[in-house]
Amino acid sequence: MLSRLCVSRSAFSVTHTLKTPIPQKFVPKNYVVRNYAREPRSRVATRSQPTVWERLMAPAGPNAFSLGKGALAGASAVGIGALCYYGSGVKPGTLQEAHLWPQYVKDRIKATYGYIAGSLVLTAGSAVTVFRTPALLNLVARNGWMSIIMTMALMIGSGMVVRGMEYKPGFGAKQLAWMAHTGIMGAVIAPICFLGGPVLMRAAWYTAGVVGGLSTIAVCAPSGEFLNMRAPLAMGLGAVFAASLASMFLPPTTALGAGLYSLSLYGGLIVFGGFLLYDTQAIVKRAEMHPTFGYQPYDPINSAISVYLDILNIFMRIAMILSGGGGNKRK
Repeated sequence: MLSRLCVSRSAFSVTHTLKTPIPQKFVPKNYVVRNYAREPRSRVATRSQPTVWERLMAPAGPNAFSLGKGALAGASAVGIGALCYYGSGVKPGTLQEAHLWPQYVKDRIKATYGYIAGSLVLTAGSAVTVFRTPALLNLVARNGWMSIIMTMALMIGSGMVVRGMEYKPGFGAKQLAWMAHTGIMGAVIAPICFLGGPVLMRAAWYTAGVVGGLSTIAVCAPSGEFLNMRAPLAMGLGAVFAASLASMFLPPTTALGAGLYSLSLYGGLIVFGGFLLYDTQAIVKRAEMHPTFGYQPYDPINSAISVYLDILNIFMRIAMILSGGGGNKRK
């Protein structure tokens, strides 16, 4: 009991001494008094706010692809609404006017879609052949700058050659150039076979559904309804192309890289869906308006290339989304 009283007394004395000022007359002259600062320092090292660049280069969050998914969902809802609206026959569409077409218009459209189907078959065959040939696969799967430049040059150059040649019915030079172009496109996309057969088969079925639905909207809508979309579609294509180039330098694990990759993936799917609407109606318009006895015959190959490229881009993006590249990996 005495020890506790002594401890409490000494503690009270120390606390009271520290809290009460010491009069100057009670301090002997031979004592040294040290006054310790009890307030915090005026200059405290605080962490500054992250800069804009640090935020952009920060690791991507779990919702990095939410904006792209939301835009795609909105575009799908608009497409379903357009299909219901134009399919109900509220406005007279191209399909209702088809019985008025002369036979040569029907033959032109049939030949164009025949070349579209042939392009897809040749591309698939070329992709499988290159994938099963290690030497060719090693050549197209390189990530060097020279390989990328040569690949783009071959794709663009072969397409320009095909479009620039004069079309003649039958099997000729333009048909050979068309086959070479589709073969090059198949060789370029051959590395997509690494995703596996089940994923590619699902992507093919989904692509068939998307293309069938958009084509139905295009033929049920009034003639020329989507031909005024060229300017906004070109602007969207420029944005997607710029995002695709920028994503080559920025990894998708960063916030900025994930945003650019989402724009290239989901935004590209929306843009090429719009191009499919435009190109489908352009085929019908071109088949109707091209003169029967003109200086140059109707060219179904040039008309088919646009829709073929739209379908190919839609398929590749759907395959990437299904493989988990669009931020939808199952946990």
